[in-house]
Amino acid sequence: MKILIVNGPNLNLLGTREPQIYGNKSMEDVLGELKAEFSSDEFSYFQSNSEGAIIDHLQQADFDALIINPGAYTHYSYAIADCLKNIQKTKIEVHISHIYQREEFRQKSVTAPYTNGLISGFGTKGYRLAVLSLK
Repeated sequence: MKILIVNGPNLNLLGTREPQIYGNKSMEDVLGELKAEFSSDEFSYFQSNSEGAIIDHLQQADFDALIINPGAYTHYSYAIADCLKNIQKTKIEVHISHIYQREEFRQKSVTAPYTNGLISGFGTKGYRLAVLSLK
């Protein structure tokens, strides 16, 4: 299976950004673990701080399933939500932190209704749980 993982703004700082919330692992660490455990799957990864770049990549990439952490765009990007609505493949939304234990504005996802499931609050293990959900 070709699995595309897309991360939104500021997630390029994983491993150094607010480790008390996001942990100490970089996304490279997470991808290495996924590739080792799920060696029969093909992973591609894209991260951008730009909403348009995320949409362009989602519309152009070749994949069988999507794992997306839209970051802050989760809460207000109707453009990414519209893009997800038009992708007819399995889509899992992942959040490293438990969004329902954070600030009120983080407790609303405009993108989740256009995914098949939501994983929140398990740290970077959420990406592994998302892959397992695709099996």
